[in-house]
Amino acid sequence: MAVVHQSCAGYAAEPFASLVAAYPGDDVYPSADFRTEWGPIFHRGRLDGSARLLVLGQDPATHEAISRRILVGEAGQRVQGLLAKVGVDTAYVMVNVYLYSVFGQSAGNRHVKDDAIAAYRNRWLDALLVGTGVTAVLTLGDLAATAYGLWVRTLPAGAPSPHLVAVRHPTYPEGSARATGKPLSETTAALLADWNEHLPDLAAHVAPEGPTDLTPYAATWGPTDLAPIPEGDLPAGAPAWWRGVDAWAVRDGADAQTKRATIDVVVPEGARTWPAL
Repeated sequence: MAVVHQSCAGYAAEPFASLVAAYPGDDVYPSADFRTEWGPIFHRGRLDGSARLLVLGQDPATHEAISRRILVGEAGQRVQGLLAKVGVDTAYVMVNVYLYSVFGQSAGNRHVKDDAIAAYRNRWLDALLVGTGVTAVLTLGDLAATAYGLWVRTLPAGAPSPHLVAVRHPTYPEGSARATGKPLSETTAALLADWNEHLPDLAAHVAPEGPTDLTPYAATWGPTDLAPIPEGDLPAGAPAWWRGVDAWAVRDGADAQTKRATIDVVVPEGARTWPAL
């Protein structure tokens, strides 16, 4: 029997068809601060009204630039594992603060409140949160929490908004270790302690699709803490290794210009099914 594959249906339905037809470019996202040359990357997850949780991330990276969906790399798989703990396997939708990859962390901080960037982002949040079944918003990092707060201010007085659960960004350990010189083991433990603190609150505000496991994280990543991306989240024909935990895309170059313009994509060894030469 032939294998029946699942894939993301894309953006044919409104209001998403109009949103992706009218995305902002360099006039809104200055190319000095954003990698606009790699194009906008809009979302991951359900756009059919079945989402019960919205995840708000920061910006796309290398794996996302190739797969054309957000939160696909290791950060996305850490989040996927967090959602699995509260029994959310597919009933989610994910969008980012920024459509384009940020070129330097300081640029991300500078532009989060830009009127034109916020206006387009808020159109997505309106479409996904106003009058839908989403009951909670999980923000990843300070920029996402700020962006969500800006959207809430646009609502009419007294209008309800989904419950907010604000956690540290899944790449906090690596970023904090680089910035402070602290051991990665220490910053990883800090992230997981933060996620443990918010885990019961998240579980209380999202109806599970299946079994939950609210066992707290340990001080380091365990073998089941990262989860692969579901096939149905990616465009049709996406190879299975795009969804795996192995790193397969990295920026490369001898200088800053070449590195910005180059992403090396390598099929992981475990996905190389062809005969050895």
